[in-house]
Amino acid sequence: MDTPRHGDHLRFSSSTILIMPSGHPLVLLEFMEANLWDIGQGGRSTGLNPVSQLDCLQRDNYIRSVKLLPDGRTLIVGGEASQLSIWDLASPTPRIKAELTSAAPACYALAISPDSKVCFSCCSDGNIAVWDLQNQTLVRQFQGHTDGASCIDISADGSKLWTGGLDNTVRSWDLREGRQLQQHDFTSQIFSLGYCPTGEWLAVGMENSNVEVLHANKPDKYQLHLHESCVLSLRFASCGKWFVSTGKDNLLNAWRTPYGASIFQSKESSSVLSCDISADDKYIVTGSGDKKATVYEVIY
Repeated sequence: MDTPRHGDHLRFSSSTILIMPSGHPLVLLEFMEANLWDIGQGGRSTGLNPVSQLDCLQRDNYIRSVKLLPDGRTLIVGGEASQLSIWDLASPTPRIKAELTSAAPACYALAISPDSKVCFSCCSDGNIAVWDLQNQTLVRQFQGHTDGASCIDISADGSKLWTGGLDNTVRSWDLREGRQLQQHDFTSQIFSLGYCPTGEWLAVGMENSNVEVLHANKPDKYQLHLHESCVLSLRFASCGKWFVSTGKDNLLNAWRTPYGASIFQSKESSSVLSCDISADDKYIVTGSGDKKATVYEVIY
């Protein structure tokens, strides 16, 4: 892989970013409102306008996580509110079609099951809420974290869930039996994690600037030390051969799985709050604290 080249810069206020599951370079960015951007318009531009804007939360409340279902029509938004909002993007004007209400005052992260039938929300009270999207009901809560559950990922086969918390732990959950499988204790709060699509490795980003890569079933572990401040987001490529992490130190790092050889590093002008990788592994998108998104094209 060659060093990615910068593409479009999009202005926005955001703490979360994603690329459509179809792999098409359509990006969603948000703060208390969500913006949809089409970065596949051709050419490079610094002045792209959003396709749609969604007013999701009350003023001064942050959106913490969004998930777009594979149909490209349904968007789930969670943040500093007790409700998750489900948006219909296929209507002439995007609209809220349902809300899921939790006992917790905030949602920090979301995951969707591979069959798109279940949504998992990491709650500020430490619980993991399990939602039936078809019936729009709470069907279960996983309890174990003693502080906010901050990040989440799900295995490709939908059988296992990984969560990280502000209680310095990472936990895995058996989704078929509804029980905790493992607990990994760390010396720092967990801010981000990603589960490798191959099903072997888990990467964890921490408040103390470290990234640790753990084997899912063996004691093998690697510690990576290129970040200079807390690691705010982390994402594996679909191929599983590499992953990226971003941090408060303005850095985007790309690492070889699992041992963490540095593939490339890019320094942005502000804290890099979030990232995503397109399904075809051709684009990396970051969202930063200076209200800007950066699109990187990965050249193999």
